[in-house]
Amino acid sequence: MIPEHAKRKNEHLSLAEKFYDQTHHQHPFDQVRLLPNALPETAVADVKPAIKIGRLHMQWPFYFEAMTGGSDQAKKVNTALARVAQKTGLAMATGSLSITFKLPQFNDSFKTVRKINPDGIVIANLGANVTVEQAQQAIDLLHADALEIHLNSTQEIVMPEGERSFRWAANIKKLIQHLDVPIIVKEVGFGMTKENLTSLKKLGVSLVNISGRGGTNFVKIEDRRNHDASFADLYQWGLTTPESLFEAQMVKDLTVIASGGITCPLDVIKAGVMGAQAVGVAGYFLHEYYQNGEDGLLQTVLNWQEELKRIMTILGCQHFNDLPQVSHVYGADLQNYIQQRL
Repeated sequence: MIPEHAKRKNEHLSLAEKFYDQTHHQHPFDQVRLLPNALPETAVADVKPAIKIGRLHMQWPFYFEAMTGGSDQAKKVNTALARVAQKTGLAMATGSLSITFKLPQFNDSFKTVRKINPDGIVIANLGANVTVEQAQQAIDLLHADALEIHLNSTQEIVMPEGERSFRWAANIKKLIQHLDVPIIVKEVGFGMTKENLTSLKKLGVSLVNISGRGGTNFVKIEDRRNHDASFADLYQWGLTTPESLFEAQMVKDLTVIASGGITCPLDVIKAGVMGAQAVGVAGYFLHEYYQNGEDGLLQTVLNWQEELKRIMTILGCQHFNDLPQVSHVYGADLQNYIQQRL
């Protein structure tokens, strides 16, 4: 019999794919329009896509954001993702390793990532209530280069078996003080406000993933698993990724990662224009894997890498951190949001 925790991981994967078209029917990055540069004065060969976030040196500004782990099905997905990451030089974050504390028989669904990609950037992932000892155990399991601490109160409150108490700040501060790897504090698809980011900064956080609405919707996924109540009124909960990126612009001295609804290289570029220093992609690449297999995913990543360099070229940007200088305008909805938040 499949343990409940592993069963939930399988349900998350199947429901993320089932709801892919529904959760991606709106595209928040359509609210960001880049102005063309008729005199870019550069060439594709001049573009250097490598980035540095904190102490992490990445070959590309986008990476496989946390997707899965903790079941036999999840091991198959992580194995495929790791092989593609190894072949393309992408960094990769795993799903939450919390299951390894109770069900170590599923450790291999995570360890496969490092086994296949021994020299790549691998990022572990845990909830904000873990102890320092548990966090170190997860880091050691993957020989992880960094640790994501996810903030998922909205998901938990809808999840039938989820937490109902969310007092995380003191523990986040403790984790940052006692762990040696870079700590990325991330949302799971509902965005962060300037107030959230300011609070995290006061705790010692320097790396954040604002992860806005527009991609995988964990309210919808957990609501589908919840047979006792309906949370359909929360399906549009949270800030979009562009809205969250604007919020981050109002908080200085943070390294900002964007994720949530990234579906093409132009979205990666637009996120960079709005201040993201790296971009995580989960749902789109998982969907690509389910639709076209590992080979299809590999070709898609290679296509993204080439297109990213070409778009940067026509914008006149040789480095990803040059993108904030690109002229751009906002659609009416995003501009209205910005005006109300100024």
